[in-house]
Amino acid sequence: MTRGLLIVISGASGTGKGTVCKKILSDLPAVAYSISATTRAPRPGEVDGREYYFLSVEEFKAWIADEKFLEYAQVYGNFYGTPLNKIEERLNRGEDILLEIDVQGALNVKRKCPEGIYIFLLPPSLEELKRRIEGRGTETPESLSRRLKNAVAEIKVGPEYDYVVVNDTIENAAEKIKTILSAERLKVARNTDKFNLGEDFE
Repeated sequence: MTRGLLIVISGASGTGKGTVCKKILSDLPAVAYSISATTRAPRPGEVDGREYYFLSVEEFKAWIADEKFLEYAQVYGNFYGTPLNKIEERLNRGEDILLEIDVQGALNVKRKCPEGIYIFLLPPSLEELKRRIEGRGTETPESLSRRLKNAVAEIKVGPEYDYVVVNDTIENAAEKIKTILSAERLKVARNTDKFNLGEDFE
């Protein structure tokens, strides 16, 4: 059986990772979403166990002690982590798994799983990124400035990834990512079994 794809999508805060990933999952129902755990408070409309596993700091640290994370990191004062949840078993069963995680977490995963597909999502411009973050209505001038500075630092890590996609519109970004996945599935390294056509001709 062909091993599933480990798809890692990340980018600076406010780039639209969550929205693009929802589009991918809607268009490709065979792709499974790996839900992350976090200690941040839920945003309006978010549900525990759907967008994230919302944990207390004490619960999160207990998961760390029990080695329940593939990776974890502290971002903007909150912890984020990727629960193992038998990811390796699901990949071995041929399931494609999508991880939507921050830059720090993605690089930690890449060290452990270099065979994954690492996609960096960029905003069309820093001005557009600022507009999107402001549009959330959740930032003070100080926190907005901090997020923008951090975004510039995160974008500089982009060359560590395999692919870059500009999120100008959700539809365009999702189509480009689906094209990347189609190409990855056709790589020779993932299809060596197809070269076994039977007996040789005499």
